Amino acid sequence: MPTGPKGEKRPADVIGNAVKVMRIATGEETDDAPDDGKNKAAQELGRKGGAARAKNMTPKRRAEIAKKAAQKRWSSKEPA
Repeated sequence: MPTGPKGEKRPADVIGNAVKVMRIATGEETDDAPDDGKNKAAQELGRKGGAARAKNMTPKRRAEIAKKAAQKRWSSKEPA
């Protein structure tokens, strides 16, 4: 049986997956996602920090960072 992005069990076929989603939506089953071991407060602070950094950055600096990232992404010799 395949697993979801956080390791939860999911049906392999489309119809079985649709039935599971319907059962979760109607309350027949619970969708218990396993704990990923990450600190929720630290995740929230990280999101706030990224937004604050972007807000304080000039458009020119953001463009420089984006160009550098694109060059790095496309300079890879291996297919993604």
